Amino acid sequence: MGLISNFVALLPVLLLLVSNSKAQSSGSVFDITKYGAKPNADVTAALVSAWKEACASTTPSKVLIPKGSYGLSQSNLKGPCKSAIELQIEGTLQAPADPKGDGLLLLEYVDQLTVSGTGVLDGQGKAGWEKNDCHLKKECTKLPMNLKLNFVTNSIVKDITSLDSKNYHINLLGCKNLTFDHVTITAPGNSPNTDGIHVSSSEQINILNTNIATGDDCISVGDTNKQVVISDVTCGPGHGISIGSLGKYSKEKEVVGVTVKKCKLTDTTNGVRIKTWPDSAVAFPASDMHFEDIEMVNVSNPVIIDQEYCPWNQCNRKVPSKIKISNVSFKNIRGTSATPVAVKIVCSQSNPCEGVEVADIDLTYSGSEGPIKSQCANVKPVISGKQNPPICGEPAPAGGPSSD
Repeated sequence: MGLISNFVALLPVLLLLVSNSKAQSSGSVFDITKYGAKPNADVTAALVSAWKEACASTTPSKVLIPKGSYGLSQSNLKGPCKSAIELQIEGTLQAPADPKGDGLLLLEYVDQLTVSGTGVLDGQGKAGWEKNDCHLKKECTKLPMNLKLNFVTNSIVKDITSLDSKNYHINLLGCKNLTFDHVTITAPGNSPNTDGIHVSSSEQINILNTNIATGDDCISVGDTNKQVVISDVTCGPGHGISIGSLGKYSKEKEVVGVTVKKCKLTDTTNGVRIKTWPDSAVAFPASDMHFEDIEMVNVSNPVIIDQEYCPWNQCNRKVPSKIKISNVSFKNIRGTSATPVAVKIVCSQSNPCEGVEVADIDLTYSGSEGPIKSQCANVKPVISGKQNPPICGEPAPAGGPSSD
């Protein structure tokens, strides 16, 4: 039954790969150099022209960015297109140093899209990181991202690299049945707000076989999401793999069905976590969230639920979070912790977590701050298998520091 259920779960991804491979093999190629693009020059106009013609094709088509280095200002490539379309990036697309606009590459309202190639989206992030003010105010200055996918459906992004984005590397909004496979994301560990992949208001999202090293969450699953699978991802440096933060804005809605499995985190400031704001702007459930078969290497806070998430003290900690967390599991999580508190589950005082299962935790700590331990508040987890450290061995201190 296990093999059958796994096959059924992966069937949409397999069908997507087959249909998109057919599109790649049989369509017309629209090479941006045929539209005036030249290396070491801005190719925004040429890319938009090639895209418009390809998008109007009634047969599957491909826009090709050949090898070479090209400048690109904000490029908004819109659908709907008349057939399946591929954007093959073999060269390097380099953003302007000046941090203006929404992003380097924006793709909107496209069905049956493939983004592929061995190329690089280079955000030239340093100029943007210097203007980041999220640590000073709750509403940050908006900085451009490397790749934004809005309302993209039945599509795949594979093999490309995102380098040094000024903000999030890849941002999803309103997407459905979208897969990332063998994507590489790289930025320094001290680059602010450079989340690797941020998912919002989307469903049936698969992030597979991907390597992320960045200065914020490797993957952040925000609000209003359903059926997100994260598998075989390596993360580090960064802030770990997170669900949240949730509850900051009034229009947020529930999160249901997130699975994180077979991942490896190295030298991250958090491991796998769920984070919600106290004094939430809205109340909604977050449920069916599962973390399984995770390896930690020198990870701070390897396992964490933080319903008192309040970075830079931008909230009222005295008002409990209104987000209701339920049906959560942490299973087969092993490796080394960089902090003595290896498992911390701090739930809302007014909406305690329900249905939390913790099984087969085997973490070690070799630092000088005392024995490894687990702290909990407002939760009664079901515990089984190995417990290293003993789960909920002591109460979490009130008003403890928030994870970043």
